[in-house]
Amino acid sequence: METAAEKSLHLPARNTHQLFFVSQFSLRIFAAAATLAAAWIMLTAKQTSVVFGIQVDARYSYSPAFKFFAYTNLIVFAFTILSLFFAYVGKKAVDPVYFFYIFLHDLMVTVLLMAACAAATAVGYVGKYGNSHAGWVEICGYLGEFCRKATAASSISYFALVVYLILTVISANKSRQTFV
Repeated sequence: METAAEKSLHLPARNTHQLFFVSQFSLRIFAAAATLAAAWIMLTAKQTSVVFGIQVDARYSYSPAFKFFAYTNLIVFAFTILSLFFAYVGKKAVDPVYFFYIFLHDLMVTVLLMAACAAATAVGYVGKYGNSHAGWVEICGYLGEFCRKATAASSISYFALVVYLILTVISANKSRQTFV
């Protein structure tokens, strides 16, 4: 029969594992919602305007960076839903390799999302401020609605990036703890 001291040694491990599962699950829900929202906003962002008598049309599909951004958010959403399943299945997992794979998943998704956010931000910056050295004029003065939607999608995606960064740190810490 276990003594009170031995029982108390098992309690923090169980509580830590439960806290890990709850944080993983809830943060993944936030990340899924944010990436889906960012992709949806970007995919539906379009505006037509007349500039100096010429009709100008703006859509996400006209920019390779915005296409990369929208599709990456959809891919991250799909991987997040998949990871929700594995987080639920792994609720009772004790194998250190499982936690290492979760860490690798979170790390790869974080890097992918960071690349998409950076690409969208770079194109958005040029759209908002132009580039006088290259002769590019700002377009957000003429296509304000499209620029606002692109900014909103980027901001939401940056939120998902922060969530995934937190998930990566939590997963790395859990992976490290199980190997020690």
